[in-house]
Amino acid sequence: MNRREFVRDVGVVAAITAARPAIARSEIAPLTATLMIDPAKKLAAMPADFTGLSYEAAQLANPSFFDPGNKALIEMFRGLSSQGVLRIGGGTSEFTIFTPEPTGPPPFDAVGPDTSKNVKSNTPITPKALRNLRGFLDATGWRALYGLNLGQGTNANAAEEAFHAQQILGPRLIAFQLGNEPDAWRTRYRPATYAFPDFFKEWQAMREAVLARTPNAKFAGPDISNKVPYFTSFGAEAPKIAPDVVLLTAHYYAMGPAGSPGVTLDKLLSPDPKLERDLKTFMDASRAAGLPFRMSEGSSCWNGGQPGVSDTLASALWSVDVMLQFAIAGCAGVNMHGGGNGFYTPIAGSLSEGFTRRPEYFGMQLAEKFSGSTLLQTELQCSSDRVRAYAAEKSGALQLVVVNKTEQTLSIVASLPKARNKRPTETWSLSGPAMDQKDGVTLTKLSSPPEHGTTFEVAPHSAMLWLMK
Repeated sequence: MNRREFVRDVGVVAAITAARPAIARSEIAPLTATLMIDPAKKLAAMPADFTGLSYEAAQLANPSFFDPGNKALIEMFRGLSSQGVLRIGGGTSEFTIFTPEPTGPPPFDAVGPDTSKNVKSNTPITPKALRNLRGFLDATGWRALYGLNLGQGTNANAAEEAFHAQQILGPRLIAFQLGNEPDAWRTRYRPATYAFPDFFKEWQAMREAVLARTPNAKFAGPDISNKVPYFTSFGAEAPKIAPDVVLLTAHYYAMGPAGSPGVTLDKLLSPDPKLERDLKTFMDASRAAGLPFRMSEGSSCWNGGQPGVSDTLASALWSVDVMLQFAIAGCAGVNMHGGGNGFYTPIAGSLSEGFTRRPEYFGMQLAEKFSGSTLLQTELQCSSDRVRAYAAEKSGALQLVVVNKTEQTLSIVASLPKARNKRPTETWSLSGPAMDQKDGVTLTKLSSPPEHGTTFEVAPHSAMLWLMK
């Protein structure tokens, strides 16, 4: 099939041109691009529970946080997804201890992402916290990935905690994760010689202890930080001895640590070659193991996020793009890390202060609109690597998302030669005042979708979604 025939048959062609709004358009050569969508090439189905959040395990020390009475937080969770995944873990999970009875008033209100500056201590988790968590999950419609303390805990305590968690969370529990970022334990919790075989031996011992107490327990892992060989080795070895492993997990941060010179808006908005390489490795290992893969923790910048970068409109556009990159690769889901007033948290605040939506929240909302859809093969030809486009089919409708991470205005002309009766019936815009702005970021449903055949405008530093029936 030649190019002309392909364009005629695929169903959608978008021509994208741009010019800087601050300069007369006649003074700038237009930026042109073409987008081709092939509806015959279906790449991956985006699960209904793709969207997720990740919180520190220490948050459970305050049973009132994840509680059916926390109506404000429940509303925000449901605003992201009606059936998402809450992952409990993070660096503080290596400092938790399960105890049958409360030991006093909660030591925290809200817990932000773990950083190298956090002061950590043994954090109590009680059956009351688990009962409240179950009520919270029931109210949101979400399920949970639950982390146990392998880094510094005991097998006996983990087995007791897992027993209560399984009994209380029931169908809301997906699986247990044993340890958080074990590939980063060397010289911290373990000697300098620590390697994957050492971790896997410990992992097997804790798994056996949990199963002895809770025979129907399910597991996920290895929940690594960035050492990909830990992931591939776990994917190759775990299924051989552990048929109860139901999910492979790893973390992804676009950059870091926070405070380093290279942590900038420019880097966040640029493509990440490491993500493309590692994501392929993760998915290859996942398929070889016959297990789904989930990005169980991640965000824009590790070690708590970078102020002026992780809490801006740029992070919202980044989150749309990265979530759909994971989706189109076949990933089972993405859990964005957060909590407290961390710079990159999608939902900020506490019980005492109330809760607010940060920019990343709105980016996640836009990506979530592809949930339950089948992503399609696209070909985007554009001189700017900061223009991204994704297409999907859902319930007989075509969805198109264009992410414009430039400071130029984009004009999109849609052509539907095979379905001239179709027109955009729903249009959403993710926008804000400027790339580095923290306030004024919104996801808005436009009241008057454009007619078929008109030019679609995508403003600078924004993203658009069109639903065409």
